[in-house]
Amino acid sequence: MTGKRILLIIGGGIAAYKIPQLIRLIRAEGMAVTPILTRAGGEFTTAMTISVLAGEAAHEGLFDISTEAEIGHIQLSRNADLVVVAPATADLMAKMAQGLADDLASTLLLATDKRVLIAPAMNVRMWHHPATQRNLALLRDDGILMIGPDEGDMACGEFGPGRMAEPEAIMAAIREALNVSLRPAPETRASGPLTGRHVIVTSGPTHEPIDPVRYIANRSSGAQGAAIAAALRDLGARVSFVTGPAVVPAPEGVEVIRVETAMQMRDAVEAALPAEAAVMAAAVADWRVVNSSQRKMKKDGTGQPPALEMAENPDILAWVSGLKAQRPLLVVGFAAETHDVIAHATAKRQRKGCDWIVANDVSPSTGIMGGDENAVILLRATGAEEWPRMSKHEVARRLADEIAKELG
Repeated sequence: MTGKRILLIIGGGIAAYKIPQLIRLIRAEGMAVTPILTRAGGEFTTAMTISVLAGEAAHEGLFDISTEAEIGHIQLSRNADLVVVAPATADLMAKMAQGLADDLASTLLLATDKRVLIAPAMNVRMWHHPATQRNLALLRDDGILMIGPDEGDMACGEFGPGRMAEPEAIMAAIREALNVSLRPAPETRASGPLTGRHVIVTSGPTHEPIDPVRYIANRSSGAQGAAIAAALRDLGARVSFVTGPAVVPAPEGVEVIRVETAMQMRDAVEAALPAEAAVMAAAVADWRVVNSSQRKMKKDGTGQPPALEMAENPDILAWVSGLKAQRPLLVVGFAAETHDVIAHATAKRQRKGCDWIVANDVSPSTGIMGGDENAVILLRATGAEEWPRMSKHEVARRLADEIAKELG
């Protein structure tokens, strides 16, 4: 990461108050930041603050004779390794989607030949407006990367999706975007029945923070998800591997997208679409702590535990299964059960709307959770198929073969 340059475009929204922290995180990684402060962005933060933290002057206007004498906006757009737009307002997204260029920020975005990562931030009604969703679809089709928006309370007093992703999440997305050049080129992948197909695989647990040292998680090593990603890769697929903090390392030759929380995993899956298939093998925590603390919670001598306010995490499997235009042709869910495996998994497949469910018994006596072997039942609309106990790599190869047959 050292020596990389980020062109940071700061849009006009209250979320701009988070940008100084993002700049600190970027520079802590050894990267340089060239800040672009829009006119509206300057209403929420100052050029002086941004310039001091970035270590170079913030650019504000398109018609600056000191820079435009040498067509400076072209140089700025070409000298960066990645363009980041945060906050990406509805106005900026609309300009990007329509190719408008009436100020420095929009001109840079139209002139760049580098990858662009946006962190949307706006009122929930603006986010849900059909015009914004149309623009979002166009940007995705153009290959624009996205992180967020998160769901929660807003400055306007409303609640819902529209909060800009936290600086740490944006930083994680920057790392992944800059690792693209390190990933295998398409021609180096194995050829096979899935050549030319894109498959998303989620894996591992998610960690939902309670405070800086504690979190809620599921007991998942990520072994089965990693094996599935490798098996799909070996059949020629281009694999986007979205993984929580797993014990088992990610396989080589796949696009690795690392996340911590369920919210981040959902955002990463959305950014990876479209895909022909999605294999949702992650053990996503059902709940997150709304009132997580920025400082370690300490005992107060009363013997009473702290009151944790819980909220339900996004149901990523149901969300992917319910997509319309971008729904994968095949959506595979997983059901880890401790009793009545087939009954619970069948109900889950119907409830979530996915095509297949890979179910297994994870009772402590089986040793499957965190172990090297698995015994699964593949449930489809046509019925249940019980597989014998085998290694997780063998399960992955068999499942990858079934996916290849289904996709034809």
